[in-house]
Parts: sequence; C-alpha cells; structure tokens
Amino acid sequence: MVAKFTSAPMTTFKAVFGVILLAIIAFSSTANAKVEIDVTRGNVEPLPIAIPLFLGDTKLGRDIAQVVEADLRRSGLFAPIDRAAFIQQITDSNAQPRFPDWTAIKAKALVTGRVVAEGGGRFRTEFRLWDTFGAEQIVGQQYSTDPNNWRRVAHIIADAIYKSLTGEDGYFDTRIVFVSENGPKNKRVKRLAIMDQDGANVRYLTNGKDLVLTPRFSPSRQEITYMSFAGGRPRVYLLQIETGQREVVGNFPNMTFSPRFSPNGQRVIMSLQSEEGNANIYTMDLRSRNTTRLTNTSAIDTSPSYSPDGGRIVFESDRGGRQQLYVMSAGGGNPQRISFGTGRYSTPVWSPRGDLIAFTKQSGGKFLIGVMRPDGKGERILTEGFHNEGPTWAPNGRTLMFFRETPGAKGGPRLHTIDLTGRNEQRVKTPAFGSDPAWSPLLN
Repeated sequence: MVAKFTSAPMTTFKAVFGVILLAIIAFSSTANAKVEIDVTRGNVEPLPIAIPLFLGDTKLGRDIAQVVEADLRRSGLFAPIDRAAFIQQITDSNAQPRFPDWTAIKAKALVTGRVVAEGGGRFRTEFRLWDTFGAEQIVGQQYSTDPNNWRRVAHIIADAIYKSLTGEDGYFDTRIVFVSENGPKNKRVKRLAIMDQDGANVRYLTNGKDLVLTPRFSPSRQEITYMSFAGGRPRVYLLQIETGQREVVGNFPNMTFSPRFSPNGQRVIMSLQSEEGNANIYTMDLRSRNTTRLTNTSAIDTSPSYSPDGGRIVFESDRGGRQQLYVMSAGGGNPQRISFGTGRYSTPVWSPRGDLIAFTKQSGGKFLIGVMRPDGKGERILTEGFHNEGPTWAPNGRTLMFFRETPGAKGGPRLHTIDLTGRNEQRVKTPAFGSDPAWSPLLN
C-alpha cells in the first residue's frame, strides 16, 4: 500500500512504498504564494523557472535536478531557464539567494537543493522553492531514502513545485501500465509492462506467451485488471504488481473485455459477449464475486468507465446504428446519448475531476482524441492522426496519454501525451512499441 505524503512546518512524517521509507520534513511554507499559474486558462504562458543542479553528491544532485526540470518542462506550464544564463552560482542551498540576480534573467521562481549522505547507505535530499520577485520562500522539504529511489524523490519534488505554483496536485510521482509490443507487424509479441510516467524504469509483468489487452489500474491499490487469452480463452484477470500474484476475475463462458475498476476499487465493470455476438455491460463485486447485469440490448455495449463519484457510467454502444457515447446511472437503466457529432465515438474515459470525458473519434479517415462535458456539450478535439486510440487521464485531470499507430510495414503504436490546451503534445519513449496505456493514481 502506498501512503499519501503530507507535510507541516517542522514536523516529520513517514510513508511506505514497498520496502521504501521516505521521511519528509517541511522547513516552511507561504500560505498564499505570489507566483501562480492559472491552469484554467485556455492558453497558458509557461512560467520561467530556474533549477540549478543540487549541491552535495555531484551525480545524484545533477540527476535529481535534471529529472525535476524535465518533469516541469513536459507539463507545458514551466519554462526552465538555461543554466548558462545564471548570474548567481548557488553555493549554499539553505541561504537566501540574491533575488535581483534571478529577476534579471526573468526567473519568476527558483529551486535550490542539495543531496546529503546519511548513515546506512541512505541519502537525504533537501529543496527550497523561492518566489524571486516576491523575495520569499514558498516551500521547503527534505526526503530521506535509499539511493535506488532517487527518481521517485525527483518526481515528488516536481509534484511539490507543481502544486505550490498551480494550487493543484501534480502527476509526476505516478506510473503507467501499458502493452509493450515487439516483433513484425503480423506476429507481435505483447507483454504487460510498467514504467514511470516519463518512460523510465520499464519492467515487464508478463512473459509474452499469451496475448494481453486493456490493462487498467486500481484507484486504491497497486493492482491492475486486464484481458488475456491465456489458455486460448479471453478472460479478465487481476494482477498484484509487486507480488506478481494473478487471479481470474470470473469464469465466464464467452469473451470478456474492457475491464475497469470502480472508483473505490471494490468492483470491476466490463463487457460480456453473448452467444449471439452482442455484448452487454456487467459489474462484479470483487469480494463476493457476485455479477450484476447493467445493460440488456441486442447491440454491442462496451468500454464502460465510472464517474469519479461512482454514480454514473459512460460507455460506447452501436444501439443507434453506429458507435456513440452514452451515460447511465451506476445501477444501469435509462442511458442517455451524449455524442452527436459526425463520425464514430469510442473508448470513453471519465476525468478524475469529473468535469470531462475523453474519447476516441473516427471521422474523415482520421482518428481523433477529444474531450466533452458529461452532458455531451463542449466537444473539443485535442489531437488527430493516422490512428490514435486509448486515452487515459493523469490523476489531476489535466493531461492525457494515448497511443498512435504509425503506418507502414515497420510501423507500430507509440505512446504520447497531450494536455487539455491541445498545444503540448509529446512522445513518451519506450524500448519497444507501446499501446493501451493506463495511468496510476499518485503513489505518494
């Protein structure tokens, strides 16, 4: 279990991630920071921020600062300043900086830090975030852990900076589960894999002997659900990420697909195919293993996704003649169509914030990734391509990851991110092709 990190002035807290122990001490914080980014605007001007290399351990200090910088840059909300432009060279990360030297290069925020060796092979990382124009400290924290976990420390620092300057939780201390694809296009080997949100620390969860599809994270545990053709039968599985323990969700006679957890992690919602070939939506209680049918039509109803409060479900259905999006109560019944544009709509996913639903749309020979409000209004296309599919939300509801298929005999799916402005699209590099991404909740 991953406990949430908290902080308070001069108070120590502890959180456990597997066998990792991270201690946090908050130096001080300003309740109302003067440097802010309004993430609700449609076109956000990136905030200039200076991030010198952390002092102390040369390699760790450099590596941590570079990961913090990369996280903030990829968000599209921050513009890290080239270190060659720095006037002051930080020699004491705890001393108040010479603010005019930083405002002169237009840095609105400054991050200083150091890495200190501790006993038992552990290290401590300290950082402070400064408002250069307000000439005051915004926040300061320190983290103690094993050197192998330095990347997590960097992501946690980036999240703290993000939250301090935007007022919203970050999404950097998270992981992505996805399908890693190797081999020729007509004979792909597909394995479940997991990595940090920036593409680092890739680890494989299955061996590639069986086809795997649509992995999805639990919102409450380090657990995923996915579809596999192990034994020649398509079934839905649960997999404990850290232990590797796997179990079948249910022994259904026909195909089961598109599994996804409920917001409390106690149920799995999915589609079950009938003998006639149509599919309906069912939910299973993971404690009792009781199954409840939510739709009952001759159409194909699939890709269900809960609203974050668990009260409603969005899904795709061809009951109107072609794939469209529908919303119904979590108990089933009285579904209302919400998509009315041209083309086919699929793979809907409710935002963690509850304000938007992401989707894939096929129209005019293109595959589009877009968002709309839960009532279907305000449809907006974020990106388009040869074959885009499978959007998944970052836990703060500001960024999406999806996969894009490249054409040609040597083409394949690759992972990308896009923020809600539609102006900040970036490729996420993986060792092989990657598809079907699913974003974890914050680890801390």
